[in-house]
Amino acid sequence: MEKDIEVEELEKFEENDEPIIGMSFDSDVDLFIYFKEYGKRKGFPILRRTSRKDSDGILRNVTFACGRSGETRSKSVNILKPQPNAKTGCNARLGAGLGDDGKWTIRSLNLEHNHVLLTPTKSKYFRCNRSLNTYAKKRLDVNDRAGIRLCKNYQSLVIEAGGHENVTFIERDCRNHVQKERRLRLGDGDAAALQNYFMKMQVEDNRFYFSMQVDDEGRLKNVFWAEPRNREAYKEFGDVVTFDTTYLTNKYDMPFAPFVGVNHHGHSILFGCGLISHEDIETFTWLFRTWLSCMSNLAPNGIITDQDRAMKVAIQNVFPNTRHRWCLWHIMKKVPEKLGGYKEYRNISNVLHCAVYDSQSATKFEETWHHMITEYDLGDNEWLRGLYDERHHWVPCYLNNTFWAGMSSTQRSESMNAFFDGYVNSKTTLKQFVEQYSCALKNKVQKEVEEDVRCLSQQMPCVTDYAMERQVRDVYTISKFQEFQQEMIRKMYCEYVNSMGCENIVREDVKVGEGKKRTFFEVYFEKENGEIRCSCSRFQFRGILCRHAIAIMIRNDVEVLPEKYILRRWRKDVWRCHSRVKTSYELHSCTDEQKRYEKMCATFAEVANMAAHTIESSNLVFNWIENVRGDLSKAILCGDNEVTVVTGQGSCSVEVETVRDPAARRRKGRPPCQRKKSNKFSKSKINSSRSNAKDGQVNEQVPTVVPTHENNVVTAFQNPEGSYIDMNMYPHGVMDYYNGLMSLPHMVGDNVYLTPTQNSCTAAAALSSGWDPGVRSCSVNVASFG
Repeated sequence: MEKDIEVEELEKFEENDEPIIGMSFDSDVDLFIYFKEYGKRKGFPILRRTSRKDSDGILRNVTFACGRSGETRSKSVNILKPQPNAKTGCNARLGAGLGDDGKWTIRSLNLEHNHVLLTPTKSKYFRCNRSLNTYAKKRLDVNDRAGIRLCKNYQSLVIEAGGHENVTFIERDCRNHVQKERRLRLGDGDAAALQNYFMKMQVEDNRFYFSMQVDDEGRLKNVFWAEPRNREAYKEFGDVVTFDTTYLTNKYDMPFAPFVGVNHHGHSILFGCGLISHEDIETFTWLFRTWLSCMSNLAPNGIITDQDRAMKVAIQNVFPNTRHRWCLWHIMKKVPEKLGGYKEYRNISNVLHCAVYDSQSATKFEETWHHMITEYDLGDNEWLRGLYDERHHWVPCYLNNTFWAGMSSTQRSESMNAFFDGYVNSKTTLKQFVEQYSCALKNKVQKEVEEDVRCLSQQMPCVTDYAMERQVRDVYTISKFQEFQQEMIRKMYCEYVNSMGCENIVREDVKVGEGKKRTFFEVYFEKENGEIRCSCSRFQFRGILCRHAIAIMIRNDVEVLPEKYILRRWRKDVWRCHSRVKTSYELHSCTDEQKRYEKMCATFAEVANMAAHTIESSNLVFNWIENVRGDLSKAILCGDNEVTVVTGQGSCSVEVETVRDPAARRRKGRPPCQRKKSNKFSKSKINSSRSNAKDGQVNEQVPTVVPTHENNVVTAFQNPEGSYIDMNMYPHGVMDYYNGLMSLPHMVGDNVYLTPTQNSCTAAAALSSGWDPGVRSCSVNVASFG
């Protein structure tokens, strides 16, 4: 299907627009521009290969070649860590010379390539097709002087252009320009706005999913949303998911709760997210069931979270068949806090790390753990006792029967802090946060596209002559092939010891400080059916075959990997649905006047870029502007009485009841001065939202709300006392009901009834600037195993 799309894209250009010998041009610059545009359409980069001048210094001959011609000499100091390169020795080129008539004529031509050609939408990322115009450079310089971070600086240009597809440069080009210049110079209520924003997104794409939950006073409690790309990505990479609520955001202290996976490059990818008011069983149950409904009731194979008890109970209720694993990174991070007071802390920490990371079997872990408890008299430590009781949730050797490759790469990709760094501010309103989240998501999408182009246009050199290394290189993305290549390199430290039937023993020398440690691994290998397993369980946790298994396969004359060990999730030659889904670029609505203004500004910038090179062309433009300015002044003066100014995007004949803002919470820390205290806020201290509920106990003050397909708009629940009504709003969006916008429910006693509006309207979502990285944040990275 992807090939069909590429062919269709290429067929938009005329067949006769091909270079031929004898074609003439006015200058070598015109020839270069023509061949560059041709290469852009056909999907290859170009460069000036050779040129020759005569004795008078006049350029007479020039050769333009494919950008992938020639060979690159490695500049890496370490030959075992090569860098990818784009050179394939391609012989495609065009030669031209200057004739007596002053025309440049094509004299030699070779259009045969030895590599894959990209589509025009991807070939625009080649260096020869990227450029920063004068207007963009000016904007970058001004914003940089104003202290605006580069990522925001770049995003402003992208948004102004209408998306990444409309700019001729990438973020790296902007960064290079800014660094060069540095060297040279030495209305609505918050919840209501969020509601309108989600409505607008759902109207634009009915695959946009959101759900809002309010309390009995109509205040927003919890909200979940997922863009169409999130939902499609889950189908591809949703085998293992991580869930974390430690990244706090917004002035209401509503924890941000993202569902995260890992894509084919090993980068974090979003599967939807929520903002929640409490971290208790009821809230997590609502959020998990809403997310599961959004994902067509397809539960993940595994889920990774922190040690929260309420979260554990909710997962058991909603995902009974999903393997639940605790984040090892969170656990080991607490070791200094929990054990730092012991006199033998350093030795305890070393033994604990040895038990967790070096134990290849449950028996070995039990032995090392009990030795630590006995040796250092830790039997009374409740934290260690609780960890031991729940060891099946976090110790790697107890988890190696489950395939965790989808998430074990997270700790080496970026954390959620890095995911939103520079885009999301912890002091924003709810609507501002959602908009900033969307910008961060678009940035991730762009980086994934750039990485896809890199994998299709560049190739990593092999460091060995083994066929299996070339096999993996040809199908895996660059980042995942580099992981496999490192296993091939580290195989040199492995040595076969002995075997008995299908059981093999491999010894590996591991560097520890200034010395080394010898570790033995058991590798089970059946050559007939291609089955291989290693006690290090690297394939289960990383999705990459380990060096011990590779050593045994090579010893048994296996030249290529069995197909079952070439995972689809790491392949670069697979068509994936989510890559064809566009994110929500239109975050704000413009009036017709604003659209006209922006269009004229872009055109004027293009004209100014062309005219700025010479005084004559600049004066020509200035004279034209003065003439047009006089004509416009007369036209505006004559038609002044006929001008009508219209604001807004529409109107509703029926007033719509909206969601009220959640109660704002004061953050922890030094209280504000008494003389500055407002009468609006009470003096009482707001309790923490973290629930103290025990396993299996449900807080009866707030009922559990579950979105159902039978009642898509509002579900009302009554608590045992009969006085609390809880509403689950818009679990699947609102535009499918009553053929228009539906107002929020009106409550009379314990009943809920709905009022459809007569006209649908959506509020314009205004973009906000001045974002800063989160004040209170924590990484969700999980530690690697093995």
